[in-house]
Amino acid sequence: MYLWLKAAHIIFVVAWIAALLVYPRYKIHQMGSRPGEPLFDTMSDAAARLRRVVMTPSMIAVWIFGISLAVKNASVFSFGWMWVKLVLVLLLSAMHGFYVKTGKAIDREESKVTVKQLKLANELPFIALIAIVILVVIRPF
Repeated sequence: MYLWLKAAHIIFVVAWIAALLVYPRYKIHQMGSRPGEPLFDTMSDAAARLRRVVMTPSMIAVWIFGISLAVKNASVFSFGWMWVKLVLVLLLSAMHGFYVKTGKAIDREESKVTVKQLKLANELPFIALIAIVILVVIRPF
């Protein structure tokens, strides 16, 4: 059962990270147009579908399967790398919330975030993923 939980956790991590990398790009394209223009509406709709169908359900599944793994193997919390991984996952969850909030503000044309800031923020999930994979595979401490 443990390996099935682990496989599901990894599958949903991949889906969540992919969505976190794509969602801001949709919003960047949307910001390059005006409401009522086809590109604005298309990117708004695509981002909303991505958020509802992939991004948020994947984040929830990552947490459910991650917690299930931790319950089955609580000894993992005796390792420092696991605590750092947890902090990074919490930061990814906060980034998810930031993307959703910013995306909805862009839809209403109320966003204070610039395209440049969104492009920079778009790099953070990948950097976090690199760190998490190194922590889990190499287990440096």
